[in-house]
Amino acid sequence: MTNVEIKNLSDKYVMGTYKRNPIALVKGKGVKVWDADGKEYLDLLAGIAVCSLGHSNPKVVAAIRKQAGILGHTSNLYYNEIQALVAETLVKNSFADKVFFCNSGAEANEAAIKLARRYAFEKMDGRYELITMENSFHGRTLATITATGQKKFQLGFEPLPDGFKYVPFNDAAALEAAISDKTCGVMLEPIQAEGGVNIPAPGYLRAVREICDSKGLLLILDEVQTGMGRTGSLFAYEQFGIKPDIMTLAKALGNGFPVGAMLATDPVASVLVPGTHASTFGGNYLAMSACLASLDCLLNDGVLENCRAAGEHFLKKLRGLKRKHKSISEVRGMGLIVAVDTSADCFEIVGKCLEKGLLVNCTSATTLRFVPPLTIRKSEINKAVGILDEVFSEL
Repeated sequence: MTNVEIKNLSDKYVMGTYKRNPIALVKGKGVKVWDADGKEYLDLLAGIAVCSLGHSNPKVVAAIRKQAGILGHTSNLYYNEIQALVAETLVKNSFADKVFFCNSGAEANEAAIKLARRYAFEKMDGRYELITMENSFHGRTLATITATGQKKFQLGFEPLPDGFKYVPFNDAAALEAAISDKTCGVMLEPIQAEGGVNIPAPGYLRAVREICDSKGLLLILDEVQTGMGRTGSLFAYEQFGIKPDIMTLAKALGNGFPVGAMLATDPVASVLVPGTHASTFGGNYLAMSACLASLDCLLNDGVLENCRAAGEHFLKKLRGLKRKHKSISEVRGMGLIVAVDTSADCFEIVGKCLEKGLLVNCTSATTLRFVPPLTIRKSEINKAVGILDEVFSEL
């Protein structure tokens, strides 16, 4: 089928919950993808920070293929060796003691909210309120859109669940002032990704941790987008000198295979006992095989080192563009989560890049976001920046 044929079929039968670009991607390898008409693209979106090891990563593909021929699903009524190995690897490389597996970032955040409430019910005299950040994004379930500090995601889904309060990101004083006798914890992204790649000010996350400690509150970090190497370390919190009580992961955890995880310390995790939470498909054999292979690549194949070097190179090249094009007002990033603010129409930029064989994304009309595979080479970055240079020149 052609791009047009696939588009027409989808428009007829698939619910219109996405504003899609007019192409259908059918093949990928590394940082490149191809559409149904055979056109090649350089992918700086990576499935929205999902395919961090590149498309069709050989280790991940081999692991899924092998496991698919052995056993795919049995449910969590039985022990699962690969699940235990993935949990062990995550625990040994993080602050956490225990892991809960699910299927997406929204599910992981939903689990974190439930865990915080259950812990507060048992240990904090029934407190239930979480403070989250304005301009945040935590998912699409009713609880997670309520945790999300953006009205546009909540409109039309009222009444929303009670128990959430919002404060500005990067404002520790506002956070402390918002705490009440109902507050049980604070939930935030180390870097606000969907909100525009908003990077915390020096000392902010440390101040949040200190406030939580002084008030006896739980700190939940949503690392759905920043985790699994995106910032140059396995988890973003490592770069800010803090440790959370609860952390959520998804996206790149399975390099494209749907999987999510919630990690927590033993004292917090202990309140979830049989019957308090579950997931039918969470931690299934295929997902865990993808996770184990992904973690092996991240930890042993130099991916984190490449992310740091490639990220520095990308920022340098984009700052060169900023000096050349007056419409670019700011370039920021950490590792390979990068943003460009511009007075030009970002949606028009995305369209022009698409025409020239470059896949990029915008979080708003004025902010471009780049989350390429962490395996991207400097030569591929140079090619991408060259295309961006052409587009900004045309605008």
